[in-house]
Amino acid sequence: MKEVIIKPCPSYINMKRSIQHIIPSTGVGVGGHDKMNQKTKRFLKLKFQEYYNSASIHLPPELASREWGFISFDQMPETIMRRHKSFGSPGEMRDYLSAMVPAHAYHSVAYYEYPNAPNMKEKHWQGADLIFDLDADHLPGAPESYADMLEHVKEEALKLLDFLINDFGIADNNITTVFSGGRGYHFHIINSSVRTLESAERREIVDYVSGRGFDMKHILGKKHVGGDAGRESAQVPGFPSEEEGGWPGRINRYIISYLSDVTDQENAIKILTDFEGIGKITAKRLIEAFNDPKMIAHMKKGNVSVLPTIRSNIFDVLASQAVDRTSAHVDEPVTADIKRLIRLPGSLHGGSGMRVTLLDNSKLEDFYPLSDAVVFSEKAVQLKVIRPFGVEMMGKELYVEEGVQQLPEYAAIYLMCRGAAEYGSY
Repeated sequence: MKEVIIKPCPSYINMKRSIQHIIPSTGVGVGGHDKMNQKTKRFLKLKFQEYYNSASIHLPPELASREWGFISFDQMPETIMRRHKSFGSPGEMRDYLSAMVPAHAYHSVAYYEYPNAPNMKEKHWQGADLIFDLDADHLPGAPESYADMLEHVKEEALKLLDFLINDFGIADNNITTVFSGGRGYHFHIINSSVRTLESAERREIVDYVSGRGFDMKHILGKKHVGGDAGRESAQVPGFPSEEEGGWPGRINRYIISYLSDVTDQENAIKILTDFEGIGKITAKRLIEAFNDPKMIAHMKKGNVSVLPTIRSNIFDVLASQAVDRTSAHVDEPVTADIKRLIRLPGSLHGGSGMRVTLLDNSKLEDFYPLSDAVVFSEKAVQLKVIRPFGVEMMGKELYVEEGVQQLPEYAAIYLMCRGAAEYGSY
């Protein structure tokens, strides 16, 4: 039996580029399963069943009005969704999980009069929750390692949560935050105010949080000041106020934060003169201005006339940068789809063996999926590794080569779910 490395080591670090195939998919597809023999399926079903016999499942409101769908271990590696199911009570639904032991469990975001009707038209749609999906697949510049990828997508999730609370005014108790069990997060907005929104209206919400479609001229356009008591009015650069809220307020805070940070650095003059139209004299004046609390207070109110004359595009550049860096990248088709199926919080993700985890919004920043969403034990499991893999779980960095190995149960199940190993030694 070959040695299993369970520590940071050069061989593991060097493997990070070649282990993308063990990162689970978060879509409806199972992903990663080249094959799975019957012995492995039986083992996984047994472990999933043990979990479901005592698991805390977060069932959605109005359960009886939802359509349900499941993907079974039995059909793997095929991805066959069994949908158009309905349940009359929480007990009935939980009994189904324990008896059928699905690899993946989903419920509709929509409410239907007849959720178990065999086609969508006959179901009679009555409304839908507002859903957001953040997946590493859709994020620009996502890291290659699974752990780093999860941190990256969590940053996007925190940005989205900020939009939902501070821009849309959605109450914390109306936002359900869920780790998908794979590569991302889901947000469920369950409130009557969003229930009847059509697809086009939901797309507009995505455009807003993504920073798409608005004209920067409305935020940074020139404006007239003065002109009273016989004086001529003058044009000054337009600048948003922090108090405006929404994107104007976000851009105000970003620009002030950026310039305050820059002017506090030793190489501030070099950074500022890199902007077109700013020379050393103007750069020095800006540094003086941003070291003056009164000047910053004026800028927070949208008044930049107190600053030295700037013949530069610095505000335009920083405003565009603000949109790029503070917008949230969400999967638009998921939000726009008013008949979508979404993963059931508390269920297991059949592509990773991790829990689809319901989160307290205030705990999102400190949530670490590779420990907090792991439900299986440290008990050693023997398996045959089909291809090398590396992953960080439960605070350990694991690198395993091909061949017969013993791994902690949580890592063994993860690898089997990915189709990279089979149960037993053969």
